[in-house]
Amino acid sequence: MRIGIDCRTILNPKRGERAGVGHYSYYLVKNILKQDKRNEYVLFFDYRFQNTHEFKQKNVKIRCFPFSQYKKFLPFSYSHMLIAAFLKREKLDLYHSPANVIPYYYNGPSVVTVHDLAIYRHPEWFPRGQKFSISVLVPRSLNKALRLIAVSEATKKDIVKVFKVPQKKIQVVYEGVLHETTKTTDLAITHKHGIKGKYLLYVGTIEPRKNLVLLVRAFSKLVKKSKAMSKYTLVLAGHRGWKSDKIFKEIKKQGLEEQVKYLDYVSHEDKLALMKHATVFVFPTLYEGFGLPVLEAMNQGTPVISSNASSVPEVTGSAAVLVNPKSETALTEAMKKVLSSSASRKKLGRNGIEQAKKFRWSKCAKETIQIYREEFKKLPKKKKPVDKPSKSARIKKLIPRFRKKKKS
Repeated sequence: MRIGIDCRTILNPKRGERAGVGHYSYYLVKNILKQDKRNEYVLFFDYRFQNTHEFKQKNVKIRCFPFSQYKKFLPFSYSHMLIAAFLKREKLDLYHSPANVIPYYYNGPSVVTVHDLAIYRHPEWFPRGQKFSISVLVPRSLNKALRLIAVSEATKKDIVKVFKVPQKKIQVVYEGVLHETTKTTDLAITHKHGIKGKYLLYVGTIEPRKNLVLLVRAFSKLVKKSKAMSKYTLVLAGHRGWKSDKIFKEIKKQGLEEQVKYLDYVSHEDKLALMKHATVFVFPTLYEGFGLPVLEAMNQGTPVISSNASSVPEVTGSAAVLVNPKSETALTEAMKKVLSSSASRKKLGRNGIEQAKKFRWSKCAKETIQIYREEFKKLPKKKKPVDKPSKSARIKKLIPRFRKKKKS
């Protein structure tokens, strides 16, 4: 079987270019290649990616698109035509798009991973634009794909609700974490990022759906009402997204410029170290397709406080404190309770490590490979081309007949 995987979201992490779908694609592909040496894989990268060598092995072909669909001078529809032609040339048995969409003009057998449908459920959280993708490209892709991979039961329910896709067409395959620990000490990581003393941590994009205005208000109540809590700093790490100004205005409004530390994007190594040494990881999101930061924090043995929204309860089980994401008071009380009890934090940490063991990239890869096999079996078998005899062979075949007729 010849399988193509779109790896264009796997870019350069040191530049802050690999997050979300790129992170998923990287670890999925790496683990697929560890497990499957039999099938042939064609990996399609963006021309800007610099480390394709780490994916090279006998059953892997590396292809780089010589253009980017995000360039202003390349029309959207034309880029889709070029991508489709590029894919068709590779004569794939199956194509996997890990990013919700299939190139518009590509008609080959395909599998699509759907991460979330937040833009359909809550359009007010996103800037206007992407009309073609939202109204045409995504619906068309989900309809055309042979199988859809949802990263959680919550996402599967959204697909059924929004697009009326039959449930049997969708399979839930959870994302994972590696069993990895950091060797960076707490002093080293806090000194590097200028963090003073103990801290609570949030990691993710700075955007409305992460509910950070409420987090800042809840933290403000926490530190202003209790002297014991005033020693804590709130650390926010992640790229600034749409409408992020509101969060920073709230920090100023609450007079927390000295107690809220913003770090921007941090490397994967620093992220793990920050999680490992945080007193509590706080993630009060309003909506998630999966909720990977929560899983990563639990994997480091850090107590987690999150919301009871969308997919988060699937990921945390009973190993985290979950609150109503619309209740400022509930979040303040949860932080106070966990920070006040060393025993509670230790228990949450232990339970989190056990819960994280249920989610591994190796399992994600194994289940994805099985989907490839199942869908390939359903495809009509390709007819082997019948070799037409050459002109000289046809003449040779006719000569005996001609001689026989002549004799008679």
